[in-house]
Amino acid sequence: MKKKVVLAYSGGLDTSVILKWLVNKGYEVICFIADIGQEEDLKAVESKALLAGAKKVLIENVQEEFVEDYIFPSLQAHALYEGKYLLGTALARPLIASKLVKVAQKEHITCFAHGATGKGNDQVRFELAILKHVRHAEIISPWKDPEFLSQFSGRTDLLNYAKEHNIPVTGSLEKPYSIDENLMHTSYEAGKLEDPAYTPSEEMFRRTASLKNTPHQELKLAIEFQRGKPISVQEIESGKKVPGSLELFKYLNHVGGIHGVGRMDLVESRFVGMKSRGVYETPAGTILFKAHLDLEGVTLDREVILLKESLAPRVAQIIYNGFWFSPEMDFLMAAIKQSQKNVSGTVFLELYKGNITITGRLSPCSLYQSQLVSMDEIASYDQTDAKGFIKLNALRLMAQKEAQYG
Repeated sequence: MKKKVVLAYSGGLDTSVILKWLVNKGYEVICFIADIGQEEDLKAVESKALLAGAKKVLIENVQEEFVEDYIFPSLQAHALYEGKYLLGTALARPLIASKLVKVAQKEHITCFAHGATGKGNDQVRFELAILKHVRHAEIISPWKDPEFLSQFSGRTDLLNYAKEHNIPVTGSLEKPYSIDENLMHTSYEAGKLEDPAYTPSEEMFRRTASLKNTPHQELKLAIEFQRGKPISVQEIESGKKVPGSLELFKYLNHVGGIHGVGRMDLVESRFVGMKSRGVYETPAGTILFKAHLDLEGVTLDREVILLKESLAPRVAQIIYNGFWFSPEMDFLMAAIKQSQKNVSGTVFLELYKGNITITGRLSPCSLYQSQLVSMDEIASYDQTDAKGFIKLNALRLMAQKEAQYG
């Protein structure tokens, strides 16, 4: 009997060649495709896989799960890798890997394959997630396999192999960059973008409009949150309301893209030790990140905010490095979940020429007390108490001054 392997299949050049390569090596290949919001004809991708020799192709729509269980928790944690990147690719990989494991269990398979490069982060993300759930899994990672590397040194060899075996691919030697797409973002890297000084042309961008072509009228929105989770978006002027996690996320991607929101061009530090340049379009994620951050300002205690924001870079690093299914992630996300119990209310904002401007917020859990903060009312605050407060805080500063200069 042929040995079975389940392949994380995208339909791109790499996984299409890897599929045929595995078939030619005598494997029975079952392809799994996760629908995470990529703008592709997945039925056409399925046909391509079958044409290349796949025994079976399984497609699962996991868009809502992606938004609810991966994107929203990351945004609640304010996970921003190296202060810039909203982790679109890193969030999708553990979800795909977990579904790959379920397919393998159903098909009684312990052998897995993926097309991630040996230079990147995705190999780590896929394999850590697989090994977490299948302790003795056999993982075929062709870009780390000596036999595969001796046959394929680069893109030219892949394209020649695809042509030789009549594998339909859209790639070409002239393709200037690679694209990865899901609900959270569209990312671009490699090719011409490997030069960090290269300026991408406007034609590259799929999801966001050039600022030159954005509307000259701002779009006013109200985003409602419940326990840290966005539950609806409403257009202020038209009254149009979009409820539901997936629906509102798609809506914000659409209007955010129209207004040029969410572009990011950066050089990041890969987990494997090298720098890489990536360009990202993340409209909905960028809008929700900023709105959620604002709402926490009025609903969270000062010390909780300081503690939570000190943890945010660590959460981002854990996600980026592929440790979504780890004890440290469970620990931190339990704390994040606890912090969200009073993060409810509505944030008002405007989208205009790539900008997100917060214009107001309302919350039933607000810690803001207008009478206490007002300069026109005394309320229960005795301003003379501030004299002692300041003197006590100055004690250590004065002691340091005396110790240094006597």
